Amino acid sequence: MLPDNIEIAFTFDDLLLCPAASKILPSEVSLSTRLTNTIDLNAPLISAAMDSVTEHRTAIAMAREGGLGIIHKNMSIEQQAKEVERVKKSESGMIIDPITVTETHSVAEVEKIMARYKISGLPVLRNCKLVGIVTNRDLRFVSDDDLRVGDVMTSKNLVTAKVGIDLEHSKALLHEHRIEKLLIVDDNGNLSGLITIKDLEKIKKYPLAAKDDMGRLLVGAALGVGNDIEENGQKLVDAGVDIVVVDSAHGHSQGVLLAVEKIKGAFPDLPVIAGNVATGEGTEALIKAGANCVKVGVGPGSICTTRIVAGVGVPQMTAIQKAVEVASKYDVPIISDGGIKHSGELAKAIGGGAHAIMIGSLFAGTDETPGETFLYQGRTYKGYRGMGSLGAMRKGSSDRYFQSEISSQSKLVPEGIEGKVPYRGPLANVIYQLLGGLRSGMGYVGAGTIEELREKAKFVKISSSGLRESHVHDVIITKEAPNYRTA
Repeated sequence: MLPDNIEIAFTFDDLLLCPAASKILPSEVSLSTRLTNTIDLNAPLISAAMDSVTEHRTAIAMAREGGLGIIHKNMSIEQQAKEVERVKKSESGMIIDPITVTETHSVAEVEKIMARYKISGLPVLRNCKLVGIVTNRDLRFVSDDDLRVGDVMTSKNLVTAKVGIDLEHSKALLHEHRIEKLLIVDDNGNLSGLITIKDLEKIKKYPLAAKDDMGRLLVGAALGVGNDIEENGQKLVDAGVDIVVVDSAHGHSQGVLLAVEKIKGAFPDLPVIAGNVATGEGTEALIKAGANCVKVGVGPGSICTTRIVAGVGVPQMTAIQKAVEVASKYDVPIISDGGIKHSGELAKAIGGGAHAIMIGSLFAGTDETPGETFLYQGRTYKGYRGMGSLGAMRKGSSDRYFQSEISSQSKLVPEGIEGKVPYRGPLANVIYQLLGGLRSGMGYVGAGTIEELREKAKFVKISSSGLRESHVHDVIITKEAPNYRTA
């Protein structure tokens, strides 16, 4: 039954941030934000858990820029865990658990290990004690694959360092001895870790990278709401996952709430993001179930048809507002998920109370995302599809839309489409433009931090004429800007 006074809800294009007195330059702002009470990001960006957006390459690129990638679940749990592991092993301040071999391994076995993990050297142990190292240089001219590691490894004049050495002294040792790997040993000669020159170079190249306490890149992974959630969660934890997302189109449902309770019961210290919701009541239910962060958005995504197919949803700015009103009482952060077309919407979402933004379509066209690049009518594109599209549901995401029990694929009711997005080049370039726009917005508002933007933001409602005025008008664009597209 319709109430007498139906509430009006707003989305990004309905509102604009008001400029205010400012002493802040865009280059001076801090973009660090709180994702949970135990995880901070240096950039408030998260790549969506979609099979056309986030696998290990995207997650690595996101973390290097200070954000976070969520590995999608449209694959076997073994493959998903491997994707997580590839992110965690991609770089480190010091590798705590390096892959090792013994003197009895064959050259062929070592070469397989190196190829599998894309590494160029392996410490050699005898009863846990370091006795040598075998590298590509040791194997370069070996023609007999059956030779043992003990016959070809470097064992004399090993350059080692004691536990506790800092990165600057490590770099000096690597440079002095012209080596690429520094072996870290304890007082008993047992191997404790490994520092590589590549990792030191990455620390310098990506100073704002989002990392864990051991210097490894942060990574998240999506979990479904099935009965195997605890078993799957264990495999992800074993792979080193930092945070999991209990992923559903309708987070305010009994199955999702039970799934959150299960995963928190099994892994109390594992941070959990849960969603999606669009109301204060849904937000509170997830928080009470144990969610450490709540994801907001029902139907705002470019490839989502939920609002049309199901007739359900709340325009995104109002959904954020409703969620934040409740979540702030529990000191739980909010993620705005979906509907981002330009960098200005980042500033609006955070000004509305969100702590971070999840993005799919703007990242889907980058080099790092899964899928093939193809030409269409002279322009380059990449495929992009919603997790509610038929193709994604057939591959495994039907449980996200509570249709996992449907055996006939012809009976699936999709809530998303499959399409294409313009090719955008390296993900780092897209992130640079998005964060640059956010910095500008913070400068206009006079906010030096994400938290200040959340507190200081003031909005005005605009008309359709105001929206037209906001966009490029009365001119034909002859050269596209990297951060603005009309379609």
